[in-house]
Amino acid sequence: MSFLGVEKSLTGRRWVGPALEVDRAAETISQHSGLPRPVSQILARRGVTPQEAEAFLTPSLRDLLPDPHTLKDAEKAAARILAAAEKREKIAVFADYDVDGGASAALLLNWLRALGRQATLYVPDRIDEGYGPNDTAMAQLAASHDLIICVDCGTLSHGPIAAAKQADVLVLDHHLGDETLPPAYAVVNPNRQDETGALSHLCAAAVVFLILVELGRQLRTLGKVGPDLMAMLDLVALATVADVAPLVGINRAFVRQGLRVMAQRSRPGLAALADVARMDTAPTAYHLGFLLGPRVNAGGRIGAADLGARLLATNDPHEATALAERLDVLNTERRDIEASVRAAALEQAEQRGLDAALVWAAGPGWHPGVVGIVASRLKETSGRPSIVIGVENGIGKGSGRSVSGIDLGQPIQRLAAEGLLEKGGGHKMAAGLTVTEEKIEAAMARLTELLEKQGAHLVGAADLKLDGLLMPAAATIELSEMVEQAGPFGASAAAPRYAFADMAIRFAKRVGETHLKITFGDSAGATMEAICFGAFDGQIGPALENHGGARFHLAGRLDINTWRGRKTVQLRLEDAAPT
Repeated sequence: MSFLGVEKSLTGRRWVGPALEVDRAAETISQHSGLPRPVSQILARRGVTPQEAEAFLTPSLRDLLPDPHTLKDAEKAAARILAAAEKREKIAVFADYDVDGGASAALLLNWLRALGRQATLYVPDRIDEGYGPNDTAMAQLAASHDLIICVDCGTLSHGPIAAAKQADVLVLDHHLGDETLPPAYAVVNPNRQDETGALSHLCAAAVVFLILVELGRQLRTLGKVGPDLMAMLDLVALATVADVAPLVGINRAFVRQGLRVMAQRSRPGLAALADVARMDTAPTAYHLGFLLGPRVNAGGRIGAADLGARLLATNDPHEATALAERLDVLNTERRDIEASVRAAALEQAEQRGLDAALVWAAGPGWHPGVVGIVASRLKETSGRPSIVIGVENGIGKGSGRSVSGIDLGQPIQRLAAEGLLEKGGGHKMAAGLTVTEEKIEAAMARLTELLEKQGAHLVGAADLKLDGLLMPAAATIELSEMVEQAGPFGASAAAPRYAFADMAIRFAKRVGETHLKITFGDSAGATMEAICFGAFDGQIGPALENHGGARFHLAGRLDINTWRGRKTVQLRLEDAAPT
């Protein structure tokens, strides 16, 4: 049954309210804890019991941090790093070119620097070298280093790790493992096939952090004190959100604590990045995912691959400012390239059909640095797993993004094993692949078949899930701040969405080319402001701007807007429907 009777909104979606059992659980939580009903509704949706409510709202790192020993090879890997540091061996950190790789590398580089040790940073070029270790780079690093630490990569790199004959290699990763492990000294990965899967939701930076926790323990047994690990949680938080890791369990605590650390602006790279992104409020998960993360990623996508890692690792404010400004320029260029590829990919995907188990597009000259972002856009448009492939000289390099409940990484790995892909891997929500041009059609057909077996073609994309009704007078600063306590929100922890029923549009103004700002109110005279980004890309903008006195149901997320030190609550409008 639709919520407020909305079967088809201005974005074409049916509105769905909370399930009856969630409503009942929310009522119980509210009675037991005294929490406002909207907050209790979030907890009930997350499966939190009345007894767990207080602990959930104040997650403790001490209570939730896993024992690093639960990960295979963790103690062995930490001991090898510590031995290398103690003996002043030459250490290289081989990192992936995305935020998770850059943050993972920065964690290690900063930890070693605190002990008075310098390490070599190596980040492969996305276009020339592709993802992960390669034979040439690993052999060259091994010739001049005693230890190579691969972060956010390496789990499937059997050949390249074998090529590093003169050095020990450690792999600290989170991508899906194969039946056999590469010939490394140690492989620490919660997604190894012989792991329990209890920590499979960790990103690579979180895995590295657990190794640093184990290193701290080993140092203490020697009567020594290691670096302050709590001060490094800003990097773990950034990587967790940017890598779309589910915000559950320890990940939620990592992000909560990491945001507090980041607010202190003690890391030059992140402070400089916040400045170029014109962040003028305390950081939130939204800022990590949409303002900071894309800029860190920009170097790996279309510029020098190591820029992001260098920015996150530097302790020099002048270098940080220069790197942040360069990444900001690259991010603007990336957006222009992305817009061009997105338009072409969407047109192709629409011709093929957006209701299949897999939505995909491939084209010549599409920049490999933006295919992942475009795949995300296709996924958002279609509600289906999506793949976008750029083809150059007969070779396609692609990236995929999945939807909740559909594992993309495993079938991609299977296609590689079947010979349809040159290589491929990833995790449930994101994956990468390399494929020869003549095999693209066959590979995508086979992937569609595998995803159909998971029910990807049955995923409901049209429903907008709402947590309940609110009135403008009830949407206070106090309520918004309590709702934030139930966060952070992101992957596997959707931000609550509320409906405002039968609202009159008091004021409407276009902002920029595509956005809309409105003031709306109820029949009692209470009013509230809302912002709708991209409103004029669809029907919401024209309908609300030219409302002619009509009333609307409005839906979206509460947002605290800070302007010149004054806080107000606004609605981040996502959908609307005529009453």
